[in-house]
Amino acid sequence: MKTYGKNIAVVSMAMAMSFMANQALAVDEHYVDGGAVVGGTDVVAYHTVGAPTPGSAEFASEYQGATWHFSSAENKALFDANPAKFAPAYGGWCSAGASKGKKVPTQPDLWAIVDGQLYLNSSPAAHNKLFLANTDTVISKGESNWKVIFATSREALLEQ
Repeated sequence: MKTYGKNIAVVSMAMAMSFMANQALAVDEHYVDGGAVVGGTDVVAYHTVGAPTPGSAEFASEYQGATWHFSSAENKALFDANPAKFAPAYGGWCSAGASKGKKVPTQPDLWAIVDGQLYLNSSPAAHNKLFLANTDTVISKGESNWKVIFATSREALLEQ
């Protein structure tokens, strides 16, 4: 009986640690500021209103281990029905940064929707001189790099 109990304890501990590691990993896949992805900006509003709109914790959802805020119950429902449609590329990290293999925090007013996908950027230079000037190249490089960097912490990428 003792061996059986120890095995269950070891398996339980391993499962708990795996779950916690996956939760931490999922959050780092997204740019989280102030407890919510992209600082609580309503990612659906970019598509419906055509502008960055502050979200509220009153209308919050969980997706991929992260908290998302919305400005209305309607936008929350749209996101909940199809989160992949509204979640920004590269977890809300800077598109130009992802094209260079980095995770760079974004500013909600530096954005574009390309082929239905929301892209955010970190600075006017990154947005205007890189993303808008070379949209296809930035997206292509970002997609290629994201496959490698999505599960790597921002800190680890800065050390490289």
